[in-house]
Amino acid sequence: MLTARRLFLLAVPAFAIAPRAFAADAYAASPWRKLTPSDWKTRLPPKSFSVLREEDTEAPFSSPLNNEHRRGTFACLGCGLPLFKSDWKFNSGTGWPSFYTAIPGAVGTKADFKLVLEERTEYHCARCLGHQGHIFHDGPKPTGLRYCNNGVALKFIPA
Repeated sequence: MLTARRLFLLAVPAFAIAPRAFAADAYAASPWRKLTPSDWKTRLPPKSFSVLREEDTEAPFSSPLNNEHRRGTFACLGCGLPLFKSDWKFNSGTGWPSFYTAIPGAVGTKADFKLVLEERTEYHCARCLGHQGHIFHDGPKPTGLRYCNNGVALKFIPA
């Protein structure tokens, strides 16, 4: 039989992960989630559709947003949800717009096994579930993260 102390020590880690594992989806009832692929095709340019809805990747160094340095916000092209502040953007040298953090609650993540030898973390817009890019652990301080974003999945909103 487990003592109260052992039961407590076993339960603490479960409670620590429970809020993330069982958190309510704030955008579950979003009308953006009800759009069909046909609806999305009429709303998005072809390359943006391919990235946002089919998890494709744009060619590196092809996005005009690589050179966007004004103050403002980068939002999901699909639904307009703000994802990143311009202050968080940095030049990663990879050819894709990169950020070291995201607006809290704006992105969701999942494991991506498309590369056979490597597990990556895919992230997407929390509201419309549109694919944005991948998170890597080679970014600058303070997070050490690099949110590597497809430029065709974003729109810039000047401050």
